[in-house]
Amino acid sequence: MQLQLLALSGSQRANSWSSALLLAAQALAPQSVNVQVYEGHKSWPLFNPDLDANPPQGVQELRDLITGADAILIASPEYAHGVTGTIKNTLDWLVSHPGFAYKPVAVFNPSYQSHHADEALKETLRTMAADLIPGACIRIPVIGSGIEQSAIEEKPAFRTAITEALDCVVQHVQGRKP
Repeated sequence: MQLQLLALSGSQRANSWSSALLLAAQALAPQSVNVQVYEGHKSWPLFNPDLDANPPQGVQELRDLITGADAILIASPEYAHGVTGTIKNTLDWLVSHPGFAYKPVAVFNPSYQSHHADEALKETLRTMAADLIPGACIRIPVIGSGIEQSAIEEKPAFRTAITEALDCVVQHVQGRKP
């Protein structure tokens, strides 16, 4: 049976390094892991608690995908020392979703220098009762590396970091199952 890993990018950019990291993870995933890159959250309205009980269709779609996923992978840039509005809005819509609580989560930081948003994102995830996976919450500094986005999985350092993180996800999820 394949492990289901749901991947979310915190960037709206068409040529996003965060999204490129997720696509590299999808390409490098072992056959036992299905990485589904979800993009629907990028067009959601701002979170409104009044709509939480009857959310927009895309929100419910992602909630269902999260419930069915074995783990979540998030890659997100840092904007002005903070998390992006995209990932924050997505998480706001998921705060009350019981299927998110205790879900294993890996976080890829695509920048060499960014640490404020990475820490803030992890704090938000901890507050939401996410199970942050040791060894899979890592910095993979593709931004400014000079490499083409389509070649991330070919660079040995990046390939190794991604495959080792995916291995940590697999081991973590398998260790949780009875």
